[in-house]
Amino acid sequence: MRKLEAEIQQGPPALPPIKIAEGECRRLSSLANSTMDLFPRVAQFLAREVERATVAQEDDLRGVVRMGSKVTYRDDRSGASREIVLVYPHEANIELNRISILTPVGAALIGLSEGQRIEFETPDKRTRGLTVLAVSE
Repeated sequence: MRKLEAEIQQGPPALPPIKIAEGECRRLSSLANSTMDLFPRVAQFLAREVERATVAQEDDLRGVVRMGSKVTYRDDRSGASREIVLVYPHEANIELNRISILTPVGAALIGLSEGQRIEFETPDKRTRGLTVLAVSE
């Protein structure tokens, strides 16, 4: 019972700090706003992530998940690792491991650095955690 009380008092886990380039920040914010009616949950999640991100200079984004980055992450629930490329919706292709920024996983990964972990809510209201293992351009 005390463990449950401690978890309730702690609240949701703190979100890790993230960084996004200024141009990507504007484009992702616009994308989130323009898709709010079609994909409300993911668009709201993406908008929140963009809003809380620190806008960084290009040379300060080495090792940060950006659009077009190849990302290896571990799913905390299954323990499985997966390598994907984060892309805009029109470039997505699951067979080629090209994941859209307008998916919960894509929106969760943007701006993270190697070693960072994030928890987010899936469309079926479950909490999912991902840890970034590697990032390359």
